[in-house]
Amino acid sequence: MSTLECLVEEKNNKIVHKDAWEKLRQFTDARIGLGRVGTSIPTAELLRFQLSHAQAIDAVHVPLDIDELCLQFSSSELLTPYLPLQKLHSKARDRMEYLQRPDLGRQLNEASISSLESSVDARYDLVFVIADGLSSYAISHHAKHFLEMLISRLTEDTSKHWNIAPIYVVQQGRVAVGDDVCETLNAKQVVLLIGERPGLSSPDSMGLYMTWNAKRGVEDSLRNCISNIRPQGLTYQAATHKAHYLLTESHRREVSGVSLKDRSEDLLIESINTQKFCLTS
Repeated sequence: MSTLECLVEEKNNKIVHKDAWEKLRQFTDARIGLGRVGTSIPTAELLRFQLSHAQAIDAVHVPLDIDELCLQFSSSELLTPYLPLQKLHSKARDRMEYLQRPDLGRQLNEASISSLESSVDARYDLVFVIADGLSSYAISHHAKHFLEMLISRLTEDTSKHWNIAPIYVVQQGRVAVGDDVCETLNAKQVVLLIGERPGLSSPDSMGLYMTWNAKRGVEDSLRNCISNIRPQGLTYQAATHKAHYLLTESHRREVSGVSLKDRSEDLLIESINTQKFCLTS
């Protein structure tokens, strides 16, 4: 650090009044303990806020690079049996219409429906659908890594053989667009990965929506959701653990949504307690 930089930092330290909560910032991305300069926030914090705001806007408006996503997936040996990615499109023709007409993002266009109908082969247990949603960053950063982990967990599950459909990616899609895919393919269940509405500390948050026997018009109460999947939020490992539990129970009981509770943590606690008992007995 140069002499000038040292002088500037020393001056800033005198001007900026530290906040008592500053130490808590190591535990959260939330904007707490910012400090102040007079009655205003420090310039550095203002610039960080403006950067976060710009990243959130970009997450919504930057289109998902489908070709790059296909390249990502093609490099994965685990995902090879479910490739190439099948490209679909909602009824929303472009981003502006997608944002102004949420209803159009919930349905596939006619060309996509026809493409699906021509590819129906056997009844699948599960179909994975990827939608750009409100954050293309979330999908481009996390979809491949998470699916690798989840599909690996499913294929290693000796208690059930999963007949998994090819993976579909929908442009300008919302959560309910997965229902059209599931119904047209006559699949038992759909898992939809989607970019969630970006926050100022999370422009790349990915959500998972799981629906048993999904059909167009199904109520949201029949879905299970796992939110904020990303390394800084719910990690891939934790999300995989929850998703595997919910999928297994959903197929066993043939339900989803409010009729299916996430008790994956109960099993984890029970396993830990059993290990403790074995160690002390």
